Amino acid sequence: MALNINNSNNKPKKSISSSQSNLCTILFFIVLFTIPALFLLHTPTTSICTTFANHVKPWSGDLRAAQFAWNRLLFLQYPDQPPPIALKIAVFSRKWPIGTTPGGMERHAHTLHTALARRGHQVHVFTSPNQLGVISTTSSPYIHCHEGEPGRWRYNKAWEQFMEENKREPFDVVHSESVALPHYIARQLPNLAVSWHGIALESLQSDIFQDLARRPNEPISPAFNNTLQGVVPKVLNEIRFFKSYAHHVAISDSCGEMLRDVYQIPNKRVHVILNGVDEDEFGKDLSLGLEFRSRMGVPGNASLVLGVAGRLVKDKGHPLLYEAFTKLISKHPDVYLIVAGSGPWEQRYKDLGPQVLVLGSMSPSQLKAFYNAIDIFVNPTLRPQGLDLTLMEAMMSGKPVMASRFPSIKGTIVVDDEFGYMFAPNVESLLEALEAVVEEGSERLAQRGQACREYATSMFTARKMALAYERLFLCIKNESFCTYP
Repeated sequence: MALNINNSNNKPKKSISSSQSNLCTILFFIVLFTIPALFLLHTPTTSICTTFANHVKPWSGDLRAAQFAWNRLLFLQYPDQPPPIALKIAVFSRKWPIGTTPGGMERHAHTLHTALARRGHQVHVFTSPNQLGVISTTSSPYIHCHEGEPGRWRYNKAWEQFMEENKREPFDVVHSESVALPHYIARQLPNLAVSWHGIALESLQSDIFQDLARRPNEPISPAFNNTLQGVVPKVLNEIRFFKSYAHHVAISDSCGEMLRDVYQIPNKRVHVILNGVDEDEFGKDLSLGLEFRSRMGVPGNASLVLGVAGRLVKDKGHPLLYEAFTKLISKHPDVYLIVAGSGPWEQRYKDLGPQVLVLGSMSPSQLKAFYNAIDIFVNPTLRPQGLDLTLMEAMMSGKPVMASRFPSIKGTIVVDDEFGYMFAPNVESLLEALEAVVEEGSERLAQRGQACREYATSMFTARKMALAYERLFLCIKNESFCTYP
């Protein structure tokens, strides 16, 4: 069914115009699919998070029946001991971060599979070529770049490479980063696990929040109209074809609930494993942060330094932060904002004056200094889907966070009020939170940061994530590994 809110060429024959009728149809579908999902997503998910002070869940049974994040389990008493079986793992990832500033999904794939390779598993990554050309590696993880245009993913070419390598020695498990493999190929693989970094139902919420961020006199984006026409069929298609994937990995507790309850995936095929960040790259370093502040030109008498990182685009919430911070500094001239990222909003931030320092895109090694230089990390995202690694990186660096009140963030990241502030995705709520942070001051924020660091090191490390995925892959290989402990 094609949905269109543009004017029809047919003349109206009733009091209700064609465009109004079509708009009502769209709104009906939005209510039909979105409201139940919003109700589901706002079901409290923090009980698991707050029940155990040490964040380790005392649980036993079939891991496939667990409906909480596997990061809460202690898989090895001695994490450095080798795995019981060395697996041969195939990874399908649209991009691999070689010589570029990677996005969140690529960083996740690189962190995870590098960690698995270090544990002795034979990892083969099938990915697109990059600007540096075809990169070959002589040790695990082995990178297989298919031929073609840099950055353009051609799954059929990657599949051919996979089949050649599979003939030499069959893979024990296949891992797809989101829809790197289409469902008609995926259903051929009973040993496949797919990690979802965002699903269509969450994307619909994102589109709604972005439109709500419009100014009163700002017209509706044509892209928003086009999205509405296609998103409901996309959700329906996802619900139908997701069943073709043998195992689903949700990267947040709320996504796991949606896959089970809305997408109707059987419980034992949905596994929640949170993303992790490299604990060697992100950590607390006071001297590094002070040196970075000085080098960037933050004056010594600054009362508070806020930080934001990522692409400077609308869906990351920069219209909200720009307007809220503009109002904040009119009252607090000694508050500073450091912006790590590039995009359309870069120049607008620069125009705010010396209280905003715009640094452009930064590598993970540079981000370590950035996180240590700020008092609190702000993530005003308008995208409920996925789980932003920047929040985890900031917490690993000992910083509290301020984030949009979305179920994925509330139920997985900011699971305790001590970890920071949450706000509704609008300017008024964000400004209220910013005012509260200014009133609280840097000393109190440092105490919150320590609590964040303790939680993050128990939940969000690359090692914890890799051990959870390893156990899942072992379980796929042999059911005897599905029993915990």
